[in-house]
Amino acid sequence: MAQPHRPRTGRPEKSSASGASAHAPAAGPSTGRSADRPEGDRIAKLLARAGIASRREIERMIEDGRIALDGKVLDTPATFLTTLTGITVDGKPVGRIEPARLFMFNKPTGLLTAERDMAGRPTIYAALTNALPKDAPRLMPVGRLDMNTEGLLLLTNDGELKRAMELPSSGIPRTYRARAFGDISQAQLEELMMGVTIDGMHYGRIDANLERRTGRNQWIEMTISEGKNREVRNVLEHLGLEVSRLMRTTYGPFEMGNLPRGTAVEIPQAQVEKFRKDLLRDIKK
Repeated sequence: MAQPHRPRTGRPEKSSASGASAHAPAAGPSTGRSADRPEGDRIAKLLARAGIASRREIERMIEDGRIALDGKVLDTPATFLTTLTGITVDGKPVGRIEPARLFMFNKPTGLLTAERDMAGRPTIYAALTNALPKDAPRLMPVGRLDMNTEGLLLLTNDGELKRAMELPSSGIPRTYRARAFGDISQAQLEELMMGVTIDGMHYGRIDANLERRTGRNQWIEMTISEGKNREVRNVLEHLGLEVSRLMRTTYGPFEMGNLPRGTAVEIPQAQVEKFRKDLLRDIKK
């Protein structure tokens, strides 16, 4: 798997994106596009589609002078392009945009969902080195699982797809199974259907079901659609439960099933492309 880009030692001449070389020509009225709106897409969108990084990360890379067009460093994300020809990141040419690919990874506990950690803690990328096929592109995680949460983690080379799947407005359901200690009833869990506010943070509708109980230990299945930070743990702890194990089992239509821990599998291309088209269409409505 490709390694993250490293900063260059030398930088080309810096240039504003307002120059003609950075912008595609403005379209005429016949295209249905306003005359003052350039053709093409913002560079962050194109680079995200190419799997370089998320749009927000790309904007930071532009601020840091890491992205250039025809040898001139860009200093604004307001750069519209029809292709990535001539674009370099850290001095390296950007390849053509590849089709969106999506992988399912059964993340073990004890791994950070990050490329690197300043404290030297292990990350998912160490495990992915052997779990992914040799032809795997640079992959970005869709959302995160904290260090002590295991289960389904999706990874994609398509930054636009990643962003769309993470947006709370997309309403993509994610299902978790939690082993928790304490006293709880199904009636209490059903109250979460109305949402709950904890320390000023509101969590929307949660579909929670008590699966089985042994003494004061129980397994609880919870489906959420917002994906706020530590949402499942925070809600269960608010209910007086102590979570001893937490795993994600589904993300949208993708189910982990019997995928062995620490392994990854690619989702068929046709399924990914259909999902991507439907999701982006719904967002644009």
